[in-house]
Amino acid sequence: VQLQAYGGGLVQAGGSLRVSCAASGGTFSRYAMGWFRQAPGKEREFVGSIRWSSGTTYYADSVKGRFTISRDNTKNTVYLQMNSLKPEDTAVYYCAAPKSGIRWLSPKEYEYDSWGQGTLVTVSS
Repeated sequence: VQLQAYGGGLVQAGGSLRVSCAASGGTFSRYAMGWFRQAPGKEREFVGSIRWSSGTTYYADSVKGRFTISRDNTKNTVYLQMNSLKPEDTAVYYCAAPKSGIRWLSPKEYEYDSWGQGTLVTVSS
């Protein structure tokens, strides 16, 4: 599976931004798509994930109620809508596909084996 994340940029605190992830090369075999982020000097962390077939989502507590993940199956694209952004949301955002045997919405980085290149989101105060 090849993934390409795009749409990052600079936004003021309190603002909104949507990043996208285009997938190709066998997404039908993957159960879901996940979003992770890595802030400067910190480890990569789980943001949320979505099941391709049903649209069921799962979010990290830090973004719940502010971020929304959706998908367009016809375009093999997953979206991360980020509202009420805070400076601490500044990070490189990555989309990732879980391993073929994973059939749940996993927050664990090691259960993903295909990663996009990341897109930088900067939230200014």
